[in-house]
Amino acid sequence: MPLVRYTLRQLEAFAAVAEQHSFAAAAGRLGLTAQAVSQLVAELEAVLGFRLFDRTTRRVALSSAGQDFLGPAETVLRHVQAADSAAADVRNRAAGLVRVGAPLVLAGTAIPAAIRGYQAQRPRVVVRVKDLPVDQLVDAVQAGDVDLAVGPDRPAGDAVRRDGLFDSRWVLWCAPAHPLARRRQLRWADLQGHALVAAGRDHERSVAQMHANAPEGERVEPVEVVDNISTALGLAAQGLTATLAPAYVGVMALPLGLVMRRVLGPETVRKVCLYQPASRPLSPAAQGFAEHLMQWLPQWPADAAGSSRPPQPVRRAAVRR
Repeated sequence: MPLVRYTLRQLEAFAAVAEQHSFAAAAGRLGLTAQAVSQLVAELEAVLGFRLFDRTTRRVALSSAGQDFLGPAETVLRHVQAADSAAADVRNRAAGLVRVGAPLVLAGTAIPAAIRGYQAQRPRVVVRVKDLPVDQLVDAVQAGDVDLAVGPDRPAGDAVRRDGLFDSRWVLWCAPAHPLARRRQLRWADLQGHALVAAGRDHERSVAQMHANAPEGERVEPVEVVDNISTALGLAAQGLTATLAPAYVGVMALPLGLVMRRVLGPETVRKVCLYQPASRPLSPAAQGFAEHLMQWLPQWPADAAGSSRPPQPVRRAAVRR
């Protein structure tokens, strides 16, 4: 059946008169004239088809029908007030759902830490984290599967905006007893003859890019490719292999007892970026969390390493890939 065409203002006037037992008192509460309140109630009665009040010269009392109608009318007004409050929260970025995609290490460490900091200020904002391979981050943002994504630098195209967050050197991770751990710094030629594992095709491509210009005899190819960085680090922790990965994976590598060694000639830096839609507007909650990530994540690599110092600047000779 079609909805009855009465207005919220009419319901509000009815509820105020019922509470105050006076048109004049209700008018004062609503900021209207008594005549305007009386008109609103009369319009509501005309739409409903029954009288809401029994009026005398001394008092205004609810009719029997008015008593039956008051409860549902107050319920409607409470729901409208709750909806208005929710809308204000959304406008003010105080509530909402945000979906963030990130690869394993960032999804399991940096993003949860950023969420904790944000929810201390916005407890009604719910942030969901989705594990994604690096090569799916941009597509997930473009398709709307996630609102935001955080991960290594990838081509974004026109549909996705890419903002740099922080730089992280690509380094070698190995067990302390590994032969490569004996040197504080390495060159690509030093990796020849040592088993290396790459985590995912993105890491495999990055390893190839690092030394694309190296002489034929100094190029290094991983002997195995695994899906997750946790697997590569686990193999390295047992001394079975070593792995090349960004320095920020230290948040997982250091507890496994792995040591980090820089690889020079050239040294390669990986930029971690925030991805968001370029043409599709974000919700206020997602926009607020994006701004939080832009401020918070640049400090995370130093915090993850247990240091209060900001990340050290990379030498100008470093190669960005």
